[in-house]
Amino acid sequence: MSRKSVPPAVRETAFDCPHCGAYTTQHWYHLYASALDGDRRTPFIPNEETRKRIESDKDFDEATKARFTSWVDRISTGLVSLEKLSDSRYLSLEVENVHLSHCYNCKKFAVWVHENMVFPGQRDADMPNPDMNEDIMRDFEEARGIVSASPRGAAALLRLCVQKLCKQLGEKGKNIDEDIASLVQKGLSPIVQKSLDVVRVIGNEAVHPGTIDLKDDRETAMQLFKLVNLIAEQMISIPKSIGTIYDSLPEPKRKAIERRDGGSN
Repeated sequence: MSRKSVPPAVRETAFDCPHCGAYTTQHWYHLYASALDGDRRTPFIPNEETRKRIESDKDFDEATKARFTSWVDRISTGLVSLEKLSDSRYLSLEVENVHLSHCYNCKKFAVWVHENMVFPGQRDADMPNPDMNEDIMRDFEEARGIVSASPRGAAALLRLCVQKLCKQLGEKGKNIDEDIASLVQKGLSPIVQKSLDVVRVIGNEAVHPGTIDLKDDRETAMQLFKLVNLIAEQMISIPKSIGTIYDSLPEPKRKAIERRDGGSN
C-alpha cells in the first residue's frame, strides 16, 4: 500500500521535501538581518569572472582560493545555504514572516513567506533519474520548477536534456535523428528508440532542442519528463545495475562465462 503524500506546510516538522521528494524531518530557522551600508549598498552576487579573479590572485594561498571558489560555486547554484559569520557582529533585526525549512535527507533549504513556500517552485513532475549527468539533472530540475508557469519553456529544456543525454550515451548530440540511427546500430532497445522518436516528433519536429514550440502545453511537457527518465533508465540505470550484479559473481564463474562467450579458444 502506497504512503499518503504529506505536502510541505509551515506548521509541520516532517513532510515531503520539495527538493528531493523524501518524506523526512524538516528543521526550521528564524532569519536575522544586517543592513548593507558603507561601500556595499547592494547584494554581492559572484559570477564566473569572480571565480577567475580569485584563482589568479597571487595574494591568496591555495587553501584560501579553495575556500573562496567553493563559496562562489555554492552561491552560483542559486540554492539557499547558511554560512557562519567570521566576526562577532550582533544581528539585532529579526526578519519576521520569512522562514527557512531544512531537509534532513538532501540538506537543501526551502524559503517561506508567512505560510507560503516561495522557493523552490511547485514541482509536480517526476524526479530526474540520478544516473544522468549533473548538467542534465540541473536542466531537468529547472523544467520541473517552471512547468506550471511555462510548460513551453519546460518542454524546451527537456528537449535539451534529450540532446545532452545522447551525448552522455556517446553520440554527437547535434542531430537527434543521426543519434537515434547510431544508437540503433549499437543495439538500442526498441522501447528507447520509440521514446526518442516520440520526443523528436512530439509538438513540432522542426523545433530544435532548447527552443520554444508554441504548440507545447502542460500535457506535452509532462510526457517529456517521463520519456527522458525512461530513456535514462533503459540506457544507463538498467545496464549499470546488471553490471553491478555481474561483477559480484565469483571470479571463476565470470571467467567461465567470458570463455564461453569468447569461443572455445
